[in-house]
Amino acid sequence: MASESTPPPTPGLPAPREHPRSPAVKRRGWVWLAVIAAALVGAGVVILMVRNPRPNKESERGRTYEVKTRVNEKDGLTYVWIPRGKFRMGCSAGDGECDKTNEYPAHDVTITRGFWIGQTEVTQAAYERVMGYNPSHFIGASLPVETIRWGDADRYCKAVAMRLPTEAEWEYAARGGDTSARYGPLEAVGWYSANSGNKTHEVKQKQPNGYGLYDTLGNVWEWVADWYDDKYYASSPASDPNGPSSGHDFVLRGGGWLYHPRNWRVSLRIGVDGGAQNDLLGVRCAGN
Repeated sequence: MASESTPPPTPGLPAPREHPRSPAVKRRGWVWLAVIAAALVGAGVVILMVRNPRPNKESERGRTYEVKTRVNEKDGLTYVWIPRGKFRMGCSAGDGECDKTNEYPAHDVTITRGFWIGQTEVTQAAYERVMGYNPSHFIGASLPVETIRWGDADRYCKAVAMRLPTEAEWEYAARGGDTSARYGPLEAVGWYSANSGNKTHEVKQKQPNGYGLYDTLGNVWEWVADWYDDKYYASSPASDPNGPSSGHDFVLRGGGWLYHPRNWRVSLRIGVDGGAQNDLLGVRCAGN
């Protein structure tokens, strides 16, 4: 069994770097993007137009999505409305790097209710504002919070009146309407082993996906709500799957700054002990 601080080894994936748990960081009086956030809150929900960065075979070339956003007053972060819909979950068409043990069978999933999801990964400024401390190894207000366990991620999302996304919701939102393994060119959309400089980077520095979400690939792995089962896809419900009813590990999605491109695809899923805690593990919250 894996120790509390070390994820169990996953075939084909390099082991995350380990660091001692950082002490709680004193509040720094960071000036966030709160001025902009306050303006948005005052105006209520905002409608933005986001161009799909990489049209695919099933979308109209140059299609523009109407993106509805709101700012959560509890953490100051922007959340994006994801409309209900249907998508193909699992190994992307034409992707020859899929893990045949857990990305198959690809299957149609219907998300019957729209939901809100973080436009970015939870930042350190937001996490400290809500939780009162910053556990991260790489320190910076606009960097994604990391070095958090599954339970920490779950508590944070609940504290801001949100929740962890299900694995199906995460993939549906992360694809942004694209059916490819990645929603854009590697360098354009995220931070990974070849361009990260061995560290995390501020959110919103790369190109968003078709739903206006940033860093759904790269930067840090993101905890989701589901227990992990490599055979779950064979029996997954066709509508609103919530994952297995029990398990040992939880699902991580999205890849991180340390990882090679083959481990940096929207369908990739790994199972990690919920007690794992290192500078690759972050979160993005969702809610209805």
